[in-house]
Amino acid sequence: MPQFPDGLTTEHLFDAQFDLETPQALCATPLGGRNIFIIKSGTVSGPKLNGTVMPGGGDWYLGRADGVGELDVRGTIKADDGALIFVRYTGVLNVAPAVLGRAFTGEDVPLSEYYFRTTPRLETSAEQYAWLNSRVCVAVGAIAPNRVSYRVFGIL
Repeated sequence: MPQFPDGLTTEHLFDAQFDLETPQALCATPLGGRNIFIIKSGTVSGPKLNGTVMPGGGDWYLGRADGVGELDVRGTIKADDGALIFVRYTGVLNVAPAVLGRAFTGEDVPLSEYYFRTTPRLETSAEQYAWLNSRVCVAVGAIAPNRVSYRVFGIL
């Protein structure tokens, strides 16, 4: 058996904030409660990437019967140097309804009160960011009224 590491090493790549339109509520579909959150704008800033989030991407969010939410997000980052980077990710949001209500009224709810994790994949033709094409990433998310924020880490 190979000698696997005891844990994973990460590096902080960037923080992202997405401002969202009011969700398009499809309500109860055969798969669960579907809401579509369209990205209005956003920012990306950090040690490895800085730029803006282009409008028009979104999250095709599915609220499952067990209360857990599944994210299905696609969007475009425009780096400060003009390079375009496609980002897509899935993830899980597990938050009690009372905690979600507090966050949606603007309370700064501690991240320890809910679980919000995603697995971003980035894709670009820009040579200076080509390393992103082969990097596995994970992110911790935070919720607020019409906004989500993430801290994105690369797995080394």
